[in-house]
Amino acid sequence: MTETAPETSHGGRASSWLAVTVSVLGFTIGGIGLTAGPNWFLFWIGAAVCALGMILLLVFGVFKDVVLDTPRVPFERSGGVLD
Repeated sequence: MTETAPETSHGGRASSWLAVTVSVLGFTIGGIGLTAGPNWFLFWIGAAVCALGMILLLVFGVFKDVVLDTPRVPFERSGGVLD
């Protein structure tokens, strides 16, 4: 039996996760390039991969995955007195 996420799930689409993963991978590659020497070639490869991830973020419309919940009430009143 296959279950799907509820309508208010904050999981996001697979395409959004792909874009985020590419961005984080590029950031990681660039960070390793900076700490290993610095190895400028590796750094710029990481920067290019990160830029590709940013383009994917825009193309896939990652910010459309945002789920707006109803505002939460921090406390409830019972009989006009705060608990």
